[in-house]
Amino acid sequence: MIDLGRLRALHAVAQYGSVNRAAEVLGYTPSAVSQQLAKLERETRTTLIERQGRGIVLTDAAQQLASTAARILALVEDAELTLDEQRGQAIGTLSIAAFPTAARGLLPAALVRLLHDHGGLDIRVRETDPFEAVAAVNRGEIDVAVVHDWHNTPLALPEGLSRAKLGTDPADVLVPASHRLAGKEFVRAEDLVGERWICQPAGSICHEWLIRTMRRAGVEPDVAYSVAEYQTQLAMLARGIGIGLLPRLGRGPVPDGVVVVPLQPAPTRRLYAVWRTTTSRRPAIAVTLATLKAAWPDRDTA
Repeated sequence: MIDLGRLRALHAVAQYGSVNRAAEVLGYTPSAVSQQLAKLERETRTTLIERQGRGIVLTDAAQQLASTAARILALVEDAELTLDEQRGQAIGTLSIAAFPTAARGLLPAALVRLLHDHGGLDIRVRETDPFEAVAAVNRGEIDVAVVHDWHNTPLALPEGLSRAKLGTDPADVLVPASHRLAGKEFVRAEDLVGERWICQPAGSICHEWLIRTMRRAGVEPDVAYSVAEYQTQLAMLARGIGIGLLPRLGRGPVPDGVVVVPLQPAPTRRLYAVWRTTTSRRPAIAVTLATLKAAWPDRDTA
């Protein structure tokens, strides 16, 4: 009988394209994954991998076996979900992904409640951006992801994923206290022509939102400072460098020397929990979704 763990290793290598990536996802060492593949070759009396440069490629036989493994693993997951559903208890390993400000402004309160109310859960957390979080949920690496999008930059979900809205998060323009706009009651996009922006790197949802919003107003934003972490952005603003647009969730206290100026129309991002639809039967998913909703900050700033 073929060992299920070895099939899982082969499936991961086929899915992610390398032993190293498969090992990272499975939580093994690359050596352990290679050993699993070698044992599977002996077990099946079939050549499954071939060396190619510094990496490996799967043979045709391995690709066929990996396809069968995917169906077997799906059946195993369905059996596990059925057992969880029958037990009616939130137990087992639960992986949660969240982007940085949600990990800071929302997740701690939710984790405290989950750990207190559901001691049978082994919770694992990964901080990552929404695009990667959705991909990880779709691949089955993550159980629940907290993601966000903007009205003009929607986050598409692959078929087979579900979402539940957690809340909306306003964003403000932040400028140094010495800036020409610091005394304004509010600003509009056209007031920001010629400014040097501090913004998340290209490819992130926040970066795409800024570009689209400014262009819609006939303004081409000059992103002079590509900075992923909001706390670093605030530190630069406090020193009189650039301007930024920061959501309130997880932003923390605004330092001296930085002024918050509302932008009109007021931009808001939408936060969601995302999970694989097939896992909706699992009690751990249900309690996690309920806890995330309950932990949403019931105020304008977080």
